[in-house]
Amino acid sequence: MLTGHPSGPPEFSDVIVVGAGVVGAACAYYAARSGLHVTVIDRGPVAGGTTGAGEGNLLVSDKEPGPELELALLSTELWRDLATRLPSRIEYERKGGLVVASTEGGMNALRDFAAEQRHAGVEAVEVPHDRLADLEPHLAPGLAGGFHYPQDAQVQPALAAAHLLRAADGKGPGRLTLRLGEEVTAVLTGASGEVRGVRTRSGEARAPYVVNATGTWGGQLARLAGVELPVLPRRGFVLVTEPLPRVVRHKVYSADYVADVASGSAALQTSAVVEGTPAGPVLIGASRERVGFDRTLSVEVLRRLAAQATRLFPALAEVRAIRAYAGFRPYLPDHLPAIGPDPRVPGLLHACGHEGAGIGLAPATGLLIAAVLTGRDTPLCPGPFAPGRFSREASTPSP
Repeated sequence: MLTGHPSGPPEFSDVIVVGAGVVGAACAYYAARSGLHVTVIDRGPVAGGTTGAGEGNLLVSDKEPGPELELALLSTELWRDLATRLPSRIEYERKGGLVVASTEGGMNALRDFAAEQRHAGVEAVEVPHDRLADLEPHLAPGLAGGFHYPQDAQVQPALAAAHLLRAADGKGPGRLTLRLGEEVTAVLTGASGEVRGVRTRSGEARAPYVVNATGTWGGQLARLAGVELPVLPRRGFVLVTEPLPRVVRHKVYSADYVADVASGSAALQTSAVVEGTPAGPVLIGASRERVGFDRTLSVEVLRRLAAQATRLFPALAEVRAIRAYAGFRPYLPDHLPAIGPDPRVPGLLHACGHEGAGIGLAPATGLLIAAVLTGRDTPLCPGPFAPGRFSREASTPSP
């Protein structure tokens, strides 16, 4: 069983993972499978932050060739493996994605994008305008065409995080201690600045390694260790409809979504993203804006999302939205997560800054972190994700 709050002297483990979202859970899972004793600490419940507000997307369709796509393709394989190991209750569904264009110009842009992705190992199948209804019978008429991405999938993110943690404790040579409802107030260091553990209001936990898997709050945890990591919150809303028959079969979005994902703008951006779920409700996104940690409900954002969704699926105009929720994507300026050791603090590792792709990229992130912790070969080149790239930028004088 997962253990609860400690009592007595400080507990010693091989590694402390701060954050019980899906990225932290994946780090714990692969570290425990490697034989390590892992302590996971979170100030709230499992999946109480960004993970709990996510849609569960496991996407390759929205990523251009490069390091993030390589990470996504590895994670795609790992999620398939996890789906056979974890209970079916994580709602893993390889339903595929459909990216559509409203004009021939937009379709040409999708063709160019898909051609580059294919060279990187992505499956992308062109769908002419008169065959879109074969994939999505309720899609609006008059679209120019689209591309089908069979590798895109979905999980229920909170369930995935919970079952990863349970599996980390239940199988393999390692073990897991889970401490929920404890906020980390300090990162403990030794005489040479090396990590020795963390302190919470409930006491200390000791380990030679600390993994910062706190998502949007990754910059705050880094500052407790005396370093800067430029993670910023990027707010997004999701509309949830009443349960329906399978009106939407795939994850469907317009070509504008790809541009919004790659943008670093702080201004409000909305682009239609519509997908059905095994439980029945349709999820409608996506919006992005940098407004700090402001959770205020924005009627304007919800209005835009509803209007864009009904343009793609006119049948949704007669469907009730039963709730809406907000979440914060952990944004880093170069749109790549920080994964690996921080050169400024020996023993501190980061696994955060995935923006809206954290659920999809979690397994590969956890595997990379476990490889670093155990000294094993990494499954792909970790260089582009190295947290040291931000310390180098900070030390480079302006021209």
